[in-house]
Amino acid sequence: MIEHNISLKPYNTFGIDVKAKSFGRFESIEELETLLSERDTETPIFILGGGSNVLLTQDLPFFVIKNEISGIEVVHETEKMIQLKVGSGVEWHSFVRYSVERGWGGIENMSLIPGSVGASPMQNIGAYGAEMKDTFVSLEAFHIESLELHQFTKEQCEFGYRESVFKRALKNQYVIVSVTYQLLKNPIINTTYGAIQSEIEVMGVEEITVDTVSQAVMNIRRSKLPDPKFLGNAGSFFKNPVVSKEVFAQLAQNYPDAPHYPQESGEEKLAAGWLVEKAGWKGKRVGNCGVHEKQALVLVNYGEATGSEIYDLSTVIIEDVQSKFGVTLEREVNIL
Repeated sequence: MIEHNISLKPYNTFGIDVKAKSFGRFESIEELETLLSERDTETPIFILGGGSNVLLTQDLPFFVIKNEISGIEVVHETEKMIQLKVGSGVEWHSFVRYSVERGWGGIENMSLIPGSVGASPMQNIGAYGAEMKDTFVSLEAFHIESLELHQFTKEQCEFGYRESVFKRALKNQYVIVSVTYQLLKNPIINTTYGAIQSEIEVMGVEEITVDTVSQAVMNIRRSKLPDPKFLGNAGSFFKNPVVSKEVFAQLAQNYPDAPHYPQESGEEKLAAGWLVEKAGWKGKRVGNCGVHEKQALVLVNYGEATGSEIYDLSTVIIEDVQSKFGVTLEREVNIL
C-alpha cells in the first residue's frame, strides 16, 4: 500500500520531522516489485533501511520505500566456515548477535553498529579493526527500472573505505534485498584495535571468545555513544580522513600526538574525532543541536533541531578543522 505525506520522524535516528511525498514498505521481493510497478514513475525513489545513516534536511519529494525483508538462512557450510544469506531488512546488530551466540566469527568487532544489513555493503561499514568486506561473499539487488534481480560479487561491489559502487556509479539504481556473508567456526580473535584489550581486562574474563569481544565492543560503544532513542544522532557523522604523507608530516610537526594509521597506499588515515575534539568542538552546543560530550564524531539533536541546523553545524566544523589542520573532513552520513 502506498501512503502520502507521511512523517519520517519515526524512521530516522536523528528524529527529524520531515514528510515524504509518498511512502510504502516491503517484506519480500514480490512486495517490492508490486510497489515499484504501481508507483508514479515521475517521482524519484529513496530506499530507507534503519534510518541510521541519513540526515533529512527538507520534506522529501520522493517515494520513500521502507525495507523490511527479514530472514537468515545457511547457504553453504564446511567444517571450518559457514555462509549465511541475510535479509536486507534485518537489523545489523541482531545479525551480529545471532552469529556470536553460535560462536561464528568475523563480525563481532562490528557489534552495535546501527542500521540494517542492506546498508552494510552500501558503505562497507566497519569498526574496531574490522570491515564488512572482510566477510562479504555476494549480494542480491533488485534493479528499479528493469525489475530484474541481479547478483553482485565482492569485486563488482568495488568496496573502499566507507564506499561501494552503490554510492557511486550505481547510486539509486538498485534495492539490495539480501547479503551473503562467510563466517569462521574457529574464529580469529582481533583485540588489537582501540580499547578492546583493556576493556576485556576490566571484564575479567579468562577465555576470550567472539562473545567476549562483542561484549567488550558493546561496553565501549555504550560508554561513548548516545542511544538514538533518547538523543537523536546517526553515529559517526564524519569519515576518518586519509591524507598524503606530506600532509601528515606537516600535521605531526605541530601535533606529534595525532593518532594515525598507515595505509597500504602509503597514505595515513587520521582520526576525525580527534581533529574535531582538538578544534574545540567536543561537547559544544549550538541552538538545538551540538557535538556529543563523550564522542566528538557524533552530532546530536537535542530535541527540536531541523536537519538544516545539523547540516550547518557540520559545515562550520568542516571549515574550522580545515583552517586549523589543513585536513578536509567528509560527511559519512547521507544528506537529503
